[in-house]
Amino acid sequence: MRRIAISVAATTMSVMLAGCGVLNATGSSDDASPTKGNDITVGLLLPEKANTRYENFDYPIIKDKVESLTRDKGRVLYANAESDANKQAAQMQKMVDDRVDVILLDAVDAHAIADSVQKAKDAGIPVIAYDRLAEGPIDAYVSFDNELVGEVQGRTLMEALGDGASLSSKIVMMNGSPTDPNAKQFKAGALSELNGKVTIARSYDTKDWKPENARANMAEAISAIGAGNIAGVYSANDGMAGGIVQALKAAGVTDLPPITGQDAELEAVQRIVAGEQYMSVYKPYPEEAESAAEMAVARVQGRDIQFEALARDRVDSPTHKDIPAQLVPVVALTKSNIDDTVVADGIHKVSSICTAKYKAACEAIGLK
Repeated sequence: MRRIAISVAATTMSVMLAGCGVLNATGSSDDASPTKGNDITVGLLLPEKANTRYENFDYPIIKDKVESLTRDKGRVLYANAESDANKQAAQMQKMVDDRVDVILLDAVDAHAIADSVQKAKDAGIPVIAYDRLAEGPIDAYVSFDNELVGEVQGRTLMEALGDGASLSSKIVMMNGSPTDPNAKQFKAGALSELNGKVTIARSYDTKDWKPENARANMAEAISAIGAGNIAGVYSANDGMAGGIVQALKAAGVTDLPPITGQDAELEAVQRIVAGEQYMSVYKPYPEEAESAAEMAVARVQGRDIQFEALARDRVDSPTHKDIPAQLVPVVALTKSNIDDTVVADGIHKVSSICTAKYKAACEAIGLK
């Protein structure tokens, strides 16, 4: 068991997760209440639709996994808050009122949702924080090593800048939403790689992670710094990277500086192929989503041995300490490993990436 201040150096896809395949084990305890059979309802609350991963990957993977673990007797009750913290609180209250058996919560605002988590706890409904570490008495947390994500982004950006990088190199930082605790960890990880090596000329916390807000922020940065003086851009995710590219092109930039990202969205992978975005962070969503489903089912069925095997890490939130957790490793995605990551894992097909517009660029890097 390890305590997370989060700085584990793991960047390969081959790391085997603790607890893999343990759901056939047996075990329970008097603490496991209530103990259910397969006829269970898992409430799933996801935060927004601007990032396509939630609708395209997280929800369907969790749904399929819950069904397979419960012999098609369990169901997932799904709601998306569309970046509205008040809407998510109402959605969570409805799930409490409907007496779901367990809630998987990806919070819009990790602090604001704490009261709702407490209400679920008071109603005897366990809450597992998914992807973002919500405050309040959550039972467990499933996510990626978020500070490591930022470290990978910062390190890869420095590699892209090469030997010419120095304190005279001006970087723009486009961080995520200030209400998302993950964004703070991404930023801290990136700064651990960038501080003292380059100059952070402008830094923004981007409201709701929206690409249009990132584009507006980038336009302001270009006006202040000068397009030709920007050596690189740290973008916390792919959606914002798209807005950054638009702003640079609108300013007449044709030779784009290296731009980071995260989530390996299809459009981002195409930008990487075309040389418009340098990298993304590929986070294996199937592992995260399936682990969350396994943890939810094990928790509500009182299978404590499986639950503990799946949650061998420990994290602290601003309100609670020693929260059982599982942190999934990540990998830097560049032109060199598209085939070995998102294609190999079935996230994107080569035919989807290499459309007519990108066919020549795909062929140039051997992606076909």
